Amino acid sequence: MSKSIIACRTSSYAPFEASAYEHLAGLGIRFVEIPVPRPREVEAVRAALQRHGLSASSMHGECEVRRADVAGQIADQMPVFGVFGTKVMFVSVKAEDVPLPTVYARLREAGEVAAQHGVTIVLETHPDLVTNAETALATMHAVGHPNVRINYDTANIYFYNRDVEGVAELQRIVPFVGALHLKDTDGGYRQWHFPALGRGVVRFRDVFRILDDAGFSGPCTMEIEGIEGEVRTERLVCDRVAESVGYLRGLGRL
Repeated sequence: MSKSIIACRTSSYAPFEASAYEHLAGLGIRFVEIPVPRPREVEAVRAALQRHGLSASSMHGECEVRRADVAGQIADQMPVFGVFGTKVMFVSVKAEDVPLPTVYARLREAGEVAAQHGVTIVLETHPDLVTNAETALATMHAVGHPNVRINYDTANIYFYNRDVEGVAELQRIVPFVGALHLKDTDGGYRQWHFPALGRGVVRFRDVFRILDDAGFSGPCTMEIEGIEGEVRTERLVCDRVAESVGYLRGLGRL
């Protein structure tokens, strides 16, 4: 069995994030992924997590690689990671019109800053640097820093690519995976259809097998983003998280 932990991204409850901590604690979940709190919010967020017996296994930070001072941007956020004892910084990055060698160098500098604080930056499965296994591997090899890794999203791999198989993609990049988003999908290209875990095409049992074989110990974070066109209610989002937790328990992950 892997030593990875199961967490939940609080945005899975949107727009009812205020319910997240209490609901997750009631389900027996002990880890969350949250946005990096602003300095004035740090104490309130820390106290709320403590009150519900929760820890931030990862935080969603800012890493704007189009800025020349991105290393400084990372450094500014590091004290908050120290307060929470969080070692994984989730980010979404896009090169866009910045030359790739420049972006790689900036990510390397960012990784060096994070390393000084024992933090690993994980890049979301998003275009244009981690679109799929091929681009992710190119980015990882070019950056070449152990504190810059991939956040593999089990649904985004289908959302941003045609004719892919998620388990095969994960197998190719697993040595560079620092965190996961556990998200299900109907498998459609650019189809916003992210139901409760176990209701889509993602082969989660095989995903965990690959992680276990690799000795993966990073956070596996539930992300349930819903289905386009539906009316989101607090009951709907809470029930989907609860169903997803039950599914993971059935797989023996909790």
